[in-house]
Amino acid sequence: MKSYCPIADYGLIGNMHTTALVSSTGSMDYLPFTRFDSPTIFAALLDKDKGGYWQLKSTHPDTNCKQLYLPDTGVLLTRFFTPDGMAELTDFMPLKQEGNNTAVVRMLHVIKGKMTFRMEFRPRFNYARTPHEVQQEPGALLFRSQGPDCTQFRFMADLQVQVQKGDLVGEWQLLEGDKASFVIEAVPQAEGSFRGDNLRSYTNQAFTQTIKFWRDWADKSAYQGRWRETVMRSAITLKLLTSQHYGSTIAAATFGLPEYIGGGRNWDYRFTWVRDAAFSMYAFLRLGYTDEAQHFLQWIMQRSKDMKKASDLQLMYAVDGGAHLEEIILPHLEGYKGSKPVRIGNAASEQFQLDIYGELIDTIYLYNKDGGPITYSFWKDVTVFIDFVVDNWKTPDHGIWEVRHERQEFLYSKVMAWVAIDRGLRIAEHRSFPAPLEKWVNARNDIFKDVYENFWDEERQSFVQYRGAKVLDASTLIIPLVRMMSPSEPRWIATFKAIEKNLLTDSLVYRYSTEHGATDGLVGREGTFSICSFWYIENLAKMGRVQEARLQFEKMLGYANHLGLFSEEIGLQGELLGNFPQAFTHLALISAAVELNKKLNTKSTNNDTAAYS
Repeated sequence: MKSYCPIADYGLIGNMHTTALVSSTGSMDYLPFTRFDSPTIFAALLDKDKGGYWQLKSTHPDTNCKQLYLPDTGVLLTRFFTPDGMAELTDFMPLKQEGNNTAVVRMLHVIKGKMTFRMEFRPRFNYARTPHEVQQEPGALLFRSQGPDCTQFRFMADLQVQVQKGDLVGEWQLLEGDKASFVIEAVPQAEGSFRGDNLRSYTNQAFTQTIKFWRDWADKSAYQGRWRETVMRSAITLKLLTSQHYGSTIAAATFGLPEYIGGGRNWDYRFTWVRDAAFSMYAFLRLGYTDEAQHFLQWIMQRSKDMKKASDLQLMYAVDGGAHLEEIILPHLEGYKGSKPVRIGNAASEQFQLDIYGELIDTIYLYNKDGGPITYSFWKDVTVFIDFVVDNWKTPDHGIWEVRHERQEFLYSKVMAWVAIDRGLRIAEHRSFPAPLEKWVNARNDIFKDVYENFWDEERQSFVQYRGAKVLDASTLIIPLVRMMSPSEPRWIATFKAIEKNLLTDSLVYRYSTEHGATDGLVGREGTFSICSFWYIENLAKMGRVQEARLQFEKMLGYANHLGLFSEEIGLQGELLGNFPQAFTHLALISAAVELNKKLNTKSTNNDTAAYS
């Protein structure tokens, strides 16, 4: 029986089509096969007994483990240390080319002494809902799920394994210098794919090619500032969450991981939120990666062609642009540490969230400015979105936090409506594109005045979550970051102080108080939201509190796991909570690092306050 590892104990590997999580002790406990949002074959992360896993471990009772990435790559190393020897497990997914199949490679090498390793390979198809059978092939074992939606893959190894009730087990004593290779590959195989008799050659070649791909990609980064290794780890994580085929970025690698242990906020994040993906492209552009932004815009262009009207834009899609994301509960899975229900799909896809137009058009603006000019044909689609915002900015929505009860006029949504129109005006001016400029300017002005006057609470001396509310919301931190108001605006400064007083714990920021205001409709506590923490830090930098921002940024980095990965939230005991790793957190880290590095490189910090003033 397996116990649950902390969420922070996992490392991410992937091939930009799907991802897997490997624990610090060498157990692959999560793998959707063969796309980000495919049913899993390993999901012990969500049910230790039923979910399925692939473990390679030292049998010595006194084994210490250490995990790291090869720098500037997505290749994960897990090291095993015992009194008798030292070994290294290398995990990666070869980058798929056209005609190749999804594969997972595990390479074991005894570096010193001698060690005994045990393997347990226990796949569970279709979220552990579908039985499977095993069939012997030349040089491989074929695993095939039963039923009409057949999934199959080959398992290959250069060590002997035994079949036990549909699973595989093996135990071997390996000496210094011994190496072993293990591979699973989706089938049917394309012509020219490897088989078991040339396994070692394949894994060595795949390793070399995968290392080269990642290091070549990292070398293209324009960022050479402070914390480069941390920034590039976040960039590689975003790249691993971005579809090579479609150009869309998923919100996180996982589904069902709880925002509070034992709670019910357990969502499926393996889809493309327009908001999250647009912010991800902003992060890529800040690092000089224009190809990723261009590919995403092509994906958005296709969504535009599929729509009859601007209101048809959904807040999230499947990676291929599919619009049907039915939310289903998997009652047979106990959930991470008993956190039920476990959900796949996401009912929030049917919500109306006004802010997505702002994030999208801001990304288009940045790409047009720094990546390459957009076409007039695409501009005509963009104007449809802007006109929709002009006509609907007063419409209540579900907001950035996806509340599941009544709609409200959320401040964040108003701010991003302002951004949509403002960036549209900037594109039109820069490119001299036709546009109803007077209408747009008037709407932009009306939104600004509405936010400034009607979302300000004189008693609290702050902007509030939605019209008529009395509660603070950390999403307000976006206002100076999108340049709607200056960091020196008195009402903004007062709001910032209120957030520091009521939502801040050291460098950690809560998104709002779950006891007040519009929540997601569920009871129970949650952790601090890491994206809000990095927004807070970026605001400190913009407000001239640069040394304080640096201190808080570097303290915040200490909440990452041993590999530099963040989930959505951080709990009261410093534990990572929510789906993991999360794009939103990593893109906000990149943005904060770039802004802070820029401020530190200037000489305009004479008025900076002391770190603990």
